[in-house]
Amino acid sequence: QVQVVESGGGLVQPGGSLRLSCMVSGLTFDDYYMAWFRQAPGKEREGVSCISWSSESIYYRDSVKGRFVISRDNGKNTLYLQMNNLEPEDTATYYCAVGRRLRAYMEFDWMEGDFSIRGKGTQVTVSS
Repeated sequence: QVQVVESGGGLVQPGGSLRLSCMVSGLTFDDYYMAWFRQAPGKEREGVSCISWSSESIYYRDSVKGRFVISRDNGKNTLYLQMNNLEPEDTATYYCAVGRRLRAYMEFDWMEGDFSIRGKGTQVTVSS
């Protein structure tokens, strides 16, 4: 049974930083592209960042480029999202998402791809 647990969210002032973590169990972690999605109240879910099996391909939505860094540790079955220079518009619940096994995603299709959200998410609030 696949289990996904996100952590690291919280309340931070604009310009601050947070590091999100996502621990995954129940699957062969490095067989899967992983991604972070987010959803703000009243808005649709949107892709934030995506990382390939061994971190050779990394994609970001335009609004977070230069501020967020995605990474993964396959030895620990853990996905990370380092978020710097946070803005109020980043306020949302952040979810860790699992791609389809052994499927590669491209920069033009990962946001609309068939990633599966399995966890409860972690809340990020950026406010002064």
